[in-house]
Amino acid sequence: MKKAEFHLALPCEDVEKTKDFYTYKLGAKLGRHTDNWADINLYGNQITFTKSGNFNFNFKNYRLGEQILPSFHFGVIIDAETWGKLYSRLFSMDLEVTTEVTFFENKVGEHLSFFVKDPDGYMVEFKSFKDQGEIFTV
Repeated sequence: MKKAEFHLALPCEDVEKTKDFYTYKLGAKLGRHTDNWADINLYGNQITFTKSGNFNFNFKNYRLGEQILPSFHFGVIIDAETWGKLYSRLFSMDLEVTTEVTFFENKVGEHLSFFVKDPDGYMVEFKSFKDQGEIFTV
């Protein structure tokens, strides 16, 4: 299957706070936008946030090894250098960033991961695989 960018549309409470988080804190690029919605270019992927007022997603967590992870989250896979710089930057901003963790250590699919919570309560995951060729390897 050909590699392609993805589009994700999510509700948000405050478009300005959401734009600030993704552009200033994460370093994403702002695309088309109005007072009620914004397109964010997150590493070549389009996330559209639409002002919707109060909302709540009830979801459960799950366990992967020793880690408890949010079942409702989205994220991107980036190279190790970008991952390290972003983790250090976000951690220094005193944001709610999970501790970096290595999943599947010394196994197929080994990768570093961390999560950060955005202003709307979404958990955004950043992964960096030891071997990019193993992203989908079974």
